[in-house]
Amino acid sequence: MKFIHTADWHLGKLVQGVYMTEDQRHVLGQLVETVERERPDAVVIAGDLYDRAIPPTDAVDLLDELLERIVVDLNTPVLAISGNHDSPDRLDFATRIMEGRGLHLAGQLKAEHKPVVLRDEHGEVHVHLVPYADPAQVRYILKDEAIRTHDEAMQAIVARIEASMDPAARHILVGHAFVTPGGEPQSNTSDSERPLSIGGAEHVRAEHFGKFHYVALGHLHQAHYVLGEHIRYAGSPLKYSISEETHRKCFYIVELDGQGIVSLERKELLPLRDMRRVVGTIEEIEGHDICGDYAFVTLTNDDPVLFPMEKVRAIYPNALFVERRSASMAAILAAGEAAAGAAGKGRREADPLELFAAFYEEVKGAALDEDKKRLFADTYEQLLREEGGIL
Repeated sequence: MKFIHTADWHLGKLVQGVYMTEDQRHVLGQLVETVERERPDAVVIAGDLYDRAIPPTDAVDLLDELLERIVVDLNTPVLAISGNHDSPDRLDFATRIMEGRGLHLAGQLKAEHKPVVLRDEHGEVHVHLVPYADPAQVRYILKDEAIRTHDEAMQAIVARIEASMDPAARHILVGHAFVTPGGEPQSNTSDSERPLSIGGAEHVRAEHFGKFHYVALGHLHQAHYVLGEHIRYAGSPLKYSISEETHRKCFYIVELDGQGIVSLERKELLPLRDMRRVVGTIEEIEGHDICGDYAFVTLTNDDPVLFPMEKVRAIYPNALFVERRSASMAAILAAGEAAAGAAGKGRREADPLELFAAFYEEVKGAALDEDKKRLFADTYEQLLREEGGIL
């Protein structure tokens, strides 16, 4: 059995006010070309087909175009689930009609689970589609008041699937969740991923998936495996945040042999435009070759730069963001990060007074005395009130 595992298309995505539709069509066209060349038994999409519950028309048209090409023209089944960005009701529309053509969309989680059955020369492969649902929804659907976290929700869902598993078949689970080896909290792989819950209750233990031959996951945007090689995130097809700058986007061609042993091939996607950071003075940047990539630019000039975006876009016409960070500001941030790191905190968690005290000591070579601490605290509090901040 050979199938393609992809996820997190986020059609209709806006990055800094720019729609990614043209870029998405470019990379997903490469996936369609692979389907045409490899002739897999199915294409699996592990959630977040759209970037929002009500996607723009261009995004709907692009999904329609891609599904028609794969399912109708290439006669290849598509098995997809909703993610936390999708509207389950919209994806569920007319699903029974479309299943006859090979399009299986699971939008809403249902109490009665029925796998999609694929067949090859070795027998049946049962694909278990588990669309995203928050713990409250799972608690209601399964009528289990003990479910409070994403981990408990997934454990209950998997237990129901396992209760009716055919031992003669091979089994694939398709899910959309934040899976870690032991359910321990870990950082997201991207700033563009929406948290599933507040307070660390979103993580799911990988051990729940021990009876499946392959687990195709979506939600995290960097391709990687969890605990075992058969539990995998395909990642997103494009960089949707500068925090994904170092990601190498891809999808997987997965093969299951007659015993359910997995072998896979990673197929990298080549973007229409890459996403990169650019740091330097405006004079240095003006000496760069013209580049069409999406650029997040940091200017290091100590003096103000007039019309910075216009000047940057003369070299980087698709620049998305420009900020100025002078040498003195860089020193503040470096000192603040050092102080926060010493305290075991991230910069966002650090006390502003601690950050200023660290900067003062770095620059002046002496500790900030109590009078200056009070002066800074009073000034900072007054500034917050003037700007409408929350104390």
